[in-house]
Formats: sequence, structure tokens, C-alpha cells
Amino acid sequence: MPKKVEEKPKEEAKKPAPKVEPPPAEAPKEEAKPEKREKAPKPEKKKKQEKKFFTLYKIEGDKAVRLRPVCERCGQGYFMADHGNRYTCGHCGFTRYKPTEK
Repeated sequence: MPKKVEEKPKEEAKKPAPKVEPPPAEAPKEEAKPEKREKAPKPEKKKKQEKKFFTLYKIEGDKAVRLRPVCERCGQGYFMADHGNRYTCGHCGFTRYKPTEK
């Protein structure tokens, strides 16, 4: 004969926690928004003038003479920028200082 299994009383189904409703939100207050100001028109940007032939070369007779030195590393075609006390290559970064006059 099969053994009788005592049935345990079913525990009460766990009830979900009661939902707590947040307090009613107050209607958003309508604040007086400041009037939009008209923006002043932006000044037009000045366009940079392109480097002209006359800033890099000086014409003497039939020949054009370079006014700025050429980079020693990069070779012909790479002029060095004049920064007051030095010349700098924009391509490779080579810097050559000008001799100081005493």
C-alpha cells in the first residue's frame, strides 16, 4: 500500500506589496518667461588674403629671387616662415635661428 503523504496546508499566496501612490503632483506653475531678445547681427569675418607671388619672390630683371630661405631638410619648394628671431619650416618643423646683432 502506498504511504499516505500528509498534505500540508498551502501557505497563503504571498500578496504583492500594496502600491504606494506618490502624492499628486502639483500642476506646473506657469512662470513668466522673459521675452526673447533680438540678437545683434554678427560682424562679417574678414577673409585672409592669399599669399601672393610678391611676398615670396622679388623680381630683378629677368630673374625671380627668393626672399625667404628654403628648408634644408625638405628641399626646394618649402619656404621657411619668418618668426622675428627665427625661421621655421611648416612642413617638418625645422627651426633655424637668425644671428643676433650686437
